[in-house]
Amino acid sequence: MAQPLVKKDDDHDDEAEYSPFLGIEKGAVLQEARVFNDPQLDPRRCSQVITKLLYLLNQGDSFTKTEATEVFFSVTKLFQSKDFGLRRMVYLIIKELSPSADEVIIVTSSLMKDMNSKTDMYRANAIRVLCRITDGTLLTQIERYLKQAIVDKNPVVASAALVSGIHLLQTNPVIVKRWSNEVQEAVQSRAALVQFHALALLQQIRQNDRLAVSKLVTSLTRGTVRSPLAQCLLIRYATQVIRESANTQTGDRPFYDFLESCLRHKAEMVIFEAARAITELSGVTNRELTPAITVLQLFLSSSKPVLRFAAVRTLNKNAGESDFGDGVVGTFVLCPSESARVLFTRGVCEILNCSIFIDVDYLKRFIIILFGNFHIIYADHDLNILQVAMTHPMAVTNCNIDMESLISDQNRSIATLAITTLLKTGNESSVDRLMKQITNFMSDIADEFKIVVVEAIRSLCLKFPLKYRSLMNFLSNILREEGGFEYKKAIVDSIVILIRDIPEAKESGLLHLCEFIEDCEFTYLSTQILHFLGIEGPKTTDPSKYIRYIYNRVHLENATVRAAAVSTLAKFGAMVDALKPRIFVLLRRCIFDSDDEVRDRTTLYLSTLGGDGEVVETDRDTKTFLFGDLDIPLVNLETSLTNYEPSEEPFDIDSVPKEVKSQPLAEKKAPGKKPTGLGAPPAGPPSTADAYERLLSSIPEFSDFGKLFKSSAPVELTEAETEYAVNVVKHIFDRHVVFQYNCTNTIPEQLLENVSVIVDSSEADNFAEVASKPLRSLPYDTPGQNFVAFEKPEGITAVGKFSNTLRFIVKEVDPTTGEAEDDGVEDEYQLEDLEVVAADYMMKVGVSNFRNAWESMGDDFEHVDEYGLGPRENLAEAVIAVINLLGMQPCEGTEVVATNSRSHTCLLSGVFLGNVRVLVRLQFGIHGSRDVAMKLAVRSEDEAVRDTIHEIVSSG
Repeated sequence: MAQPLVKKDDDHDDEAEYSPFLGIEKGAVLQEARVFNDPQLDPRRCSQVITKLLYLLNQGDSFTKTEATEVFFSVTKLFQSKDFGLRRMVYLIIKELSPSADEVIIVTSSLMKDMNSKTDMYRANAIRVLCRITDGTLLTQIERYLKQAIVDKNPVVASAALVSGIHLLQTNPVIVKRWSNEVQEAVQSRAALVQFHALALLQQIRQNDRLAVSKLVTSLTRGTVRSPLAQCLLIRYATQVIRESANTQTGDRPFYDFLESCLRHKAEMVIFEAARAITELSGVTNRELTPAITVLQLFLSSSKPVLRFAAVRTLNKNAGESDFGDGVVGTFVLCPSESARVLFTRGVCEILNCSIFIDVDYLKRFIIILFGNFHIIYADHDLNILQVAMTHPMAVTNCNIDMESLISDQNRSIATLAITTLLKTGNESSVDRLMKQITNFMSDIADEFKIVVVEAIRSLCLKFPLKYRSLMNFLSNILREEGGFEYKKAIVDSIVILIRDIPEAKESGLLHLCEFIEDCEFTYLSTQILHFLGIEGPKTTDPSKYIRYIYNRVHLENATVRAAAVSTLAKFGAMVDALKPRIFVLLRRCIFDSDDEVRDRTTLYLSTLGGDGEVVETDRDTKTFLFGDLDIPLVNLETSLTNYEPSEEPFDIDSVPKEVKSQPLAEKKAPGKKPTGLGAPPAGPPSTADAYERLLSSIPEFSDFGKLFKSSAPVELTEAETEYAVNVVKHIFDRHVVFQYNCTNTIPEQLLENVSVIVDSSEADNFAEVASKPLRSLPYDTPGQNFVAFEKPEGITAVGKFSNTLRFIVKEVDPTTGEAEDDGVEDEYQLEDLEVVAADYMMKVGVSNFRNAWESMGDDFEHVDEYGLGPRENLAEAVIAVINLLGMQPCEGTEVVATNSRSHTCLLSGVFLGNVRVLVRLQFGIHGSRDVAMKLAVRSEDEAVRDTIHEIVSSG
């Protein structure tokens, strides 16, 4: 059922702002453009018409080919006018119209004449227009003029040529790179803009040569750059070199002294750029950070709003950083019922294998006492891994007094950033004082600023969970005030997160949400809250107090919300047996609802819950139906239902493919050839698995192999542009593996007969070849398939490497008649090796709510162990490697690792061979030596599968 993200009673008043172009139409403006053809030109009138044309173009109105051509030819007649203002408008409209190649020649002579004019304004604009509308052929003719313009004494002309070079570098890099000497000379110019544009162009010319960029930065940091704009660019390039330098982790940081010296520059923009660059360096230390923070602190009290805004925004970003670089002091690894190993990777001391048999709360107090100045970051909600890091919030704390004065700043952007920064850096004792200041502040800012404040309050509550009452009350109060959808959604999301992460906040948080839906004007939020109530409400001490709020929605809301309320009531009935009789009474009243979906849901739940409302325990299948995740992709279910033909046999949901569909790789082919055969299988992803299954079941040799579990994406076995294109698809059955070799002959003068693939399985001990199906004939550009089947032991994740040789008889084909010769020659063609890996036995099947799926599986079906993954470049590399090794579906976007992160949690889901559901939680940590450690938790109802996943990782 659709859930619109708009108010139910949308009564917005449209307030149109006045515009000088209000009501203009393209047709009328094109009629006005005839003024360009008047014998006596009126420059003012012509400029106004061009302005209207430019407005239409920038608003997205498109001119037909005829209209654009007529306007263009009319505009070219305006070159006869000597009015400077009109000439500048002519240049603009020619650039926007972007005439075609056959039209450009009409205006080229006029532009080249202007480019050599004695009027500098004409020269600069003519260069810009010419470089915009010309192609590479004409560019070579005017290259000499452009080189001269780069070193021209007039800065306007030189800047125009340099900016044109920056644009041309994207389309004609070879020509622009020949200007290096002239650009190098322009970098020494005394004109600020020329030096700025020249440095930008020179860096882009050399950007692919890291050594050249480093030499450029080294030469310019010696004080030859006078332009503040160019100095800002140089700071950015120096920062880039620092990031790319191999000395980032150890030894002196290159160019840091240059950045620090820029903090004493006379230009404020240079000072700020240097301070921002230092704060954004990876693994910046306190000693390096202090000068930059001091400068930003001075900017906070500046009389210029732009400086105050820039400083507080930088401090805000800095306060939110959790970059475990050189600031990492140590890592605590805590496992239930196990000793805690404290490993200090940097800093004061190193304690290895120290057994501390203490509970979690004591350990937290121990950490706070021992490292009072450090900011504690919880890498995992279950407290399996605790990381203690001295991060930037402590450095920003020194600026808190200055930022408090900015809360009342007239610029609301500055005030918002100041309050959110204070929320990030404040301590527990300052929370109540900040809340009082924010209460008055919230009524004066727009929704987009309120959202930022709400997110900061959420972070503060997670940081100081003991303050959840005051913070939760604040969120509930602003939830009842006026506001747009995004603002209200941010508040609801924050309350939901606090309920999930702070158990003590569950009761009060759910009541706040219940009170909100009593007067909620957004359908989406009402359904979201009802769904959340259905999950968390039955787990509270008194679930009955939420029933009234839920049932009110059945009478007072639209059909979408009523349907959601019915589902929530059913969940309470399933989870709380004592409430089942009352729930049955309420559900029976919903049978007569005016909406068909509400009636259908009610009937379904009454039938599913069973027991006629008696106080009986709900069976596990019903709970799984109501709370479990649908482990079938919706697109697959939709396709299967569409293809289902009504008959006496009911629809079998187990027949729906569970694999996440992805577009198969295209079959390798000669240039210009269309995709052919099952190497580039059927047109749409939903039908691919069905097509493979129908194909294999039609072959007698494979008909008794049972149901197809999975088919892989095609794996290429030949290089591009070879005589024969071959790829293979691996079909996995319970006891068999079938290789489907998709072959294409790309030589027109040859016919291949008796085509077969000889497979050597000497490096695959657990496989035995049982059947093969060769190809009788393979004409040019006609695809064909070879099949080879292997038997493997049941219940074993058999892996191995297979060598492949394509064997065939070649017959020459007469190009005139198209007939092949009678005699042929036996030949062989070596293909790439093929591997069957553990991931081939796993289907990627996602879950919509991983946490619910994980908890519903239970601790009894869990197997946990830890592994060392060895040195890695970064955590992202390790995460991708494990995902590829297991072949599972990442959930909730956890495959993405934040830059410079020192810890990460990844959630995976899949279905193992035998249709066994598997959930995996991976927790990664990386030490200063780049060694990666991983904790692997596997949940599956099949113990053998749990052990198999751990064996795959340990042997991988």
